[in-house]
Amino acid sequence: MTSVSETLSNTQSELERLVGDLRGLLANKELDNIPQIRQLRERLDDGIENVRDSAVRAAQEAAAQARDAARAADRYAHDEPWRVATAALAAGALVGFLLARR
Repeated sequence: MTSVSETLSNTQSELERLVGDLRGLLANKELDNIPQIRQLRERLDDGIENVRDSAVRAAQEAAAQARDAARAADRYAHDEPWRVATAALAAGALVGFLLARR
C-alpha cells in the first residue's frame, strides 16, 4: 500500500517530467520568434505554479487532518481507557477465535 506522500511525490515527478518534455519542445530556438509559443510558455509556467501550490495545500490539509484525528484518538483513549481496553480485548479474542478455527 502506498502512502499519500508517496503518491503525491510520484504524481509530482510525473508532472515535472511532462513539463520538462513540453519545455524542451517549446525551447526550440526556431520557435522563439512566434508570439503564440511565448504565450504558451507563460501559460504553462503559470499552470505549473498553480498545480504545485494546490498540491502543497492538499498535502498540508491532509497532514492537518491526520494530526487532528490522532489527537482525537489520543483524547478518547485517555478519557475512556476501559472502553479502549475492552475493544482491544474483544478484537484479540476474535482474532484468536478465528486463528483457532484454522
